Amino acid sequence: MTSPTAVLREMRWWDIDPVLQLEHELFPEDAWSAGMFWSELAHARGPQATRRYVVAEAPDTGRIAGYAGLAAAGDLADVQTIGVTRDHWGGGLGSELLTDLLKHATAFECAEVLLEVRVDNTRAQKLYERFGFEPIGFRRGYYQPGNIDALVMRLHVQEPAPEHVQETGTD
Repeated sequence: MTSPTAVLREMRWWDIDPVLQLEHELFPEDAWSAGMFWSELAHARGPQATRRYVVAEAPDTGRIAGYAGLAAAGDLADVQTIGVTRDHWGGGLGSELLTDLLKHATAFECAEVLLEVRVDNTRAQKLYERFGFEPIGFRRGYYQPGNIDALVMRLHVQEPAPEHVQETGTD
């Protein structure tokens, strides 16, 4: 996907260091480790893939302007992470990243997508609400340090397949 904001492409191992830099800028207290990204990318390719990780490159500099990740298990997907550089806030890049993840949730045949967002991150909550995510609960003290609660949100992306279909005649 290409836009005036960025070029989206699959995240690869060589993206881990620049993504980590951005991760530490955006989430200094609870940033992921390199090992966490390596582990996620190990499940992102091949016929048994259960993950989608994408980066957004700024077209003018080629630098990573954002990244996002999704994990799928059965008919449920979970948005693992979304991060956008501050100089790209408000330009639609978060929406592009989320759109990519949701397309892949559908490709993974997931009926629902869940995510956790800090209760004090109203900017992200508004983005998710625009996409149709609804709050369904809280995880108390989820974000550490600081003991910050997470708002759990859910989106129905497709109807679950019926276990069995019973036909009825109307002759």
